[in-house]
This record gives sequence, C-alpha cells and structure tokens, in this order.
Amino acid sequence: MLQPVQGAAMPIERDVAQHYTHGALERAILDALAASGRAARQLSAADLAEIDELHLGWLAATAELARALGLSPGTRVLDVGSGLGGPARYFADAHGCQVTGIDITPEFVAVAAALTRRCGLSGKVGFLKASALAIPFGAASFDAATLIHVGMNVADKARLFTELRRVLRPGGRLGAYDIVHARPEEPLPYPMPWADGTATSFVETAETYRRLLAEAGFTLEQEEDRSELALRLGREMRERATQTGRPPLGLHVVMGEGTQQRLANAMDALERGIIAPVAFIARAE
Repeated sequence: MLQPVQGAAMPIERDVAQHYTHGALERAILDALAASGRAARQLSAADLAEIDELHLGWLAATAELARALGLSPGTRVLDVGSGLGGPARYFADAHGCQVTGIDITPEFVAVAAALTRRCGLSGKVGFLKASALAIPFGAASFDAATLIHVGMNVADKARLFTELRRVLRPGGRLGAYDIVHARPEEPLPYPMPWADGTATSFVETAETYRRLLAEAGFTLEQEEDRSELALRLGREMRERATQTGRPPLGLHVVMGEGTQQRLANAMDALERGIIAPVAFIARAE
C-alpha cells in the first residue's frame, strides 16, 4: 500500500462525519449477517452488497463504473469517500485492482477495514481517515480514482477536483458518480440519506461538474444519467419488502430508524426529476 502524508482537517467535515456515525456499526452488521444466515468468518465481497453500496444503483452502478473506467489487474485505485468499503472491495475482487479508500468518518474507516479482513482482501484494499480536500498522497500516485455519492457533502468542489487531478497520473481516469440537481429551481426534500438539511448538503448541477472538472485539468469522456437504473432497482427493492418484509441485512442497519423517510425523499425527488445520479468519466490531462 502507498504510504500517506499528513493532511489538514476541514471544520465542516466534523458535522458530515457525525451524520454518518452509528456508534456500534460493526456489531449491528455482524448481527444482521447472522440473522440473514451468513457466517461472518467466511464472507465474500458479494455477501455484503446489500449493505455496503451506499449509493443509488447500488452494486449494479458500481460494476458499471468499474467497466467505464476500464479497471484491470494491478490498477492503482483511490476511492474517495469509501464508506463501508463496498466499491473498493468490488474493484479488488472483481478486477484485481490495488485499492486505497479514504473517508472522513472514523467509524466507517474502522468497519471497512474489519469487513475487508473478513473477506480476505486486506492485501489488496486498505483504508484510512483523510479528507477529500487534502488527500494525503503525493502527485501521480494513482491510475484511477472514484468519487461515489460524495460530492453532495463537499462545498468546495473546485478544490476537490484539483486534489483528485493532483494524485492521478497523466492519463489516469476519474469516475465521479454523484447526485446532481437536475431542476435547481426546485428545493430538495430533507432529510436525505446524505444530510438532514442544507448545512451539509451541497448538490450542484451537472453543468457545474463539467466546468469544474475542466478547470481542474480533466477532459470529460463520458457522462451518463443513471436515473432509470436507480428507479428500477428501487421499485424492485420496495416490491420485495412488501412481499417478504424488511430483510435483516439492508441500508437500515447503517442509516438507522430514519432510513425509510430519507430513502423515500430521495426516491421521490428522483421520480420527479429534481435530482439525478450521474456518472462522469474524465481523463487527467
């Protein structure tokens, strides 16, 4: 694994980290695994897909992002805002990548590392607490980088993309899969999965992403709205829950009692076209 260098902390990130902090998350996940009949000592990356893909489109969106980036064995990948480590483990397990995940939530970092050990992937995937605005690695350290539903919590996206460009080698590729404000004249309904209100929510338009990526030294190669995928999978999840009840292993384990309202608000905004999950594939010049 690459060795990090010291970085600075950003004050607003304390509030964001607090939003995502559970307090006993590893135990809650292990209990949910047991209730679903899965042995925690013999996990595969796929066993955790119902709980560790914290974005619209879930594992299907992660797999599509990996394909669009052209990930292959030995690719050095930085996953910014790595959460519980689901995408990072997928990249390593399915594509043979060497992955480093960074996140500002200490509990997420600890639980991601613990789950990765249980999956036998610690040799390929590592995690550390670090800011996306002060990435603790030197220039050109990575071949690819991913940013999956993270930008909504980052106000200074210009600095974010500048940092990502710095740590990518020339020709390296960024996969930014974020929720954008598709109808900015319409306010977002809160609470959302990523924030309780506007103090830590910074959802921008797709045009803003295009402009800031170009200003940071990226060339946009692909842009894809994945609303249809997210809506279809969301409907399928709701139908299964109606038929069989809430499964033991699901996003509610991570997000707590407010999960239903947060997801309902997000899906309502998605169905009304107020927000859209958009994947940007950009090349570092």
